[in-house]
Amino acid sequence: MLNDNNRDDMKKSVFMIDPSIAKTNQQESTIHENYSENYGLSALGIRASSVRRNLSPTVLIEKAIRNGEGILTDTGALAVTTGKFTGRSPHDKYIVDTDGVHDVINWGEVNRPIGRDVFNAIKEEMIAFLGGHEVYVFDGFAGADPKYRRKFRVINELPSQNLFIRDLLVRPTAEELHRFGEPDYTLLVAPGYKVNAKRYGINSEAAIMIDYEAHFAIIAGSQYSGEIKKTVFSIMNYAMPVEEDVLPMHCSCNMDSKTGDTAVFFGLSGTGKTTLSADPDRELIGDDEHGWSGEGIFNFEGGCYAKCIDLEESKEPEIYRAIHFGSVLENVVTDEDHVPDYSDRSLTENTRVGYPIEFIPNASSNGRGGIPKVVLFLTADAFGVLPPISKLTRNAAIYHFVTGFTAKLAGTERGVKEPQPTFSTLFGEPFMPLRAEDYAEMFGQRLDEYGTRVYLVNTGWSGGPFGTGSRIKLAYTRAMVTAALNGDLEKSEFVHDDRFNLEIPVSIPDVPAEIMIPRNTWDDPNAYDEQADKLAKMFTDNFAKKYPDMPKEILEAGPALR
Repeated sequence: MLNDNNRDDMKKSVFMIDPSIAKTNQQESTIHENYSENYGLSALGIRASSVRRNLSPTVLIEKAIRNGEGILTDTGALAVTTGKFTGRSPHDKYIVDTDGVHDVINWGEVNRPIGRDVFNAIKEEMIAFLGGHEVYVFDGFAGADPKYRRKFRVINELPSQNLFIRDLLVRPTAEELHRFGEPDYTLLVAPGYKVNAKRYGINSEAAIMIDYEAHFAIIAGSQYSGEIKKTVFSIMNYAMPVEEDVLPMHCSCNMDSKTGDTAVFFGLSGTGKTTLSADPDRELIGDDEHGWSGEGIFNFEGGCYAKCIDLEESKEPEIYRAIHFGSVLENVVTDEDHVPDYSDRSLTENTRVGYPIEFIPNASSNGRGGIPKVVLFLTADAFGVLPPISKLTRNAAIYHFVTGFTAKLAGTERGVKEPQPTFSTLFGEPFMPLRAEDYAEMFGQRLDEYGTRVYLVNTGWSGGPFGTGSRIKLAYTRAMVTAALNGDLEKSEFVHDDRFNLEIPVSIPDVPAEIMIPRNTWDDPNAYDEQADKLAKMFTDNFAKKYPDMPKEILEAGPALR
């Protein structure tokens, strides 16, 4: 951690031109002279006042501060606010409907079609808007495995967002950057451009649109950087299964540094993916987005994007200590001394930090692991009726994989003020462009081939629903996860839950036995039965509505009405 003296020195140094920055500035002048040949921006029609490519964090932070985009906190992190949009805006997300993708996209409320004429018109207005601006380019990779990675070029209006995506993508070496060539995909990001929603018949001034055939995406009107990250993820979730037979997953991954045994943690925002995978006794492969190939697991990213609300060093030391120079804080309130207040919810509950994965001391050096031995589905059950941990059969694993039940936590999306139960296909429905059955088939094939063990973990409530019960203690969840990873859980006696079709262990080391069977934690068992029946019906109704073509054996492996 920085002390007072080196904090002051660091803050001053941001605005000093040292030899390395001078060298960068010299390189930038060459880039400006030759950017049309080197980066294709003139071919896009972008007439920027200058173009800056793959700048260092120091230079990007200096430029962001001079632009008034943010401040340095007392630890050296850049703190920014994102204005109106403090979370993802799912109703502003579209996919260009073309002949080449029409028959494979799972069209509906999540994957909304838009005409290429609308996409191109908004794109051209964004290009015109950037005329005369200083533009920031980051060329990097999605995919830590060179065999499957894709080259991304991200064109930013704001240096703070360029720093963010530099933190989050796989950063190229000097040699890789030198021979980068043409990107596989280009993202054009201009939050200052507000779309005329009425003219184009869309939802708001924000537009997050992907043209898979053109290998191009645009993000307009929103300064929330999570939109950039998730657009890259959405592109990989199309490209990997269609082109590479790689299963894309919204998950975190870690591995035993001695044995190499790899574990996968599925879950939506707020369910504990980042927290539980940042284990000091295991090597972190990545915290959010991965691919599962025939060779093993690989991280799509080169960084982490963690929630900050109520962050404490004692509870999440790895994340807390990663917030220093080079990190980007979003919507975290600071005091007059630039000290962050992680408990302040005045801007949003969805406070965030982005940082390179190497800021975590035990991070994997290459972002890759072996075939997973264990998969854990994390769910925050606001009803308080699911067991803290249960073992899943092969078919039950597929059922819960496609169902993706959790509680949508406050602030993760606009308009969500308190926890709400939700079903998100594949634990990442907003980012999955193909049919659930396509991903489920790939998942089942891997379970069959490798014998991976699968568990359902409730990181939510026990003893009653949200508002009555209490959140399951993180220490207990960590102990259950440890038992699942090291095989101790398999030594337990199991009881079958007929309602939810789950195998529940009756005891786990360092976990009170009385919390293992959820019905026993409620003061009124009849009230538990009523609430559990309610949730079981939600499962069956959701499955019948969303997955009518799923095989019968998968349906029968899920909850049953009594």
